[in-house]
Amino acid sequence: MADPNDLTFIGHLKELRARIIRMFLFAGFILVCCLPFTNYIYAFVSSPLMELMPPGSSMIATEVASPFLAPLRVTIYSALLISVPYFFIELWGFVSPGLYKREKAFVGPLILSSVVLFYAGVIFAYFVVSPIILSFFISAAPDSIQVMTDINKYLDFVLKLFFAFGFAFEIPIATFLIITTGLVSKDRIKSMRPYLIISFFVIGMFLTPPDIFSQLFLAIPMWLLFEVGLLISQDPKS
Repeated sequence: MADPNDLTFIGHLKELRARIIRMFLFAGFILVCCLPFTNYIYAFVSSPLMELMPPGSSMIATEVASPFLAPLRVTIYSALLISVPYFFIELWGFVSPGLYKREKAFVGPLILSSVVLFYAGVIFAYFVVSPIILSFFISAAPDSIQVMTDINKYLDFVLKLFFAFGFAFEIPIATFLIITTGLVSKDRIKSMRPYLIISFFVIGMFLTPPDIFSQLFLAIPMWLLFEVGLLISQDPKS
């Protein structure tokens, strides 16, 4: 097997393709393992809403295939979430040959912290953000409106939240890498802080459902995590 450092551009593309194929195969294997538990996974994901709905209310399916496809869809996304650690391992395996020896020492801790932060974002969205937002929406409904959410609309809402918060919680890692590799100096990023904070709110607006609460719940943690990234980062020459 050729040294990764001596690969040509085409060789790198082939390696990337091989890693992507392995990622899909791994996710497919996890999906097959999760299929027997589809109904349990769906019940777990839907519980933040079901626990808040008024007595006698339930979710509805407005499409013929929704009762089958909605739980299956949740299982597919769950398999992707479970596969995230392997995805990060493959990603770092592809990037690490291009790093200096000092930078490679960070690979192990960065993989671990990347996985932990991603799952922390998903957990935060599930246990904190979703109940607060859903509770507000349900309590704000007029008495003349009976809350009966379509299962596909609900899944669009929560899955978007889960992945948005999962990736948003990677900000400390991104900040650390940008500064440590010398791509942008720490002082330069500090001078850009006001513009970055505004960009967090703009990103929150696009990545979350169209309400101010979701935007704030995403933008504020992004800001705080960015500050954490600044705190733990050092310029390569310092």
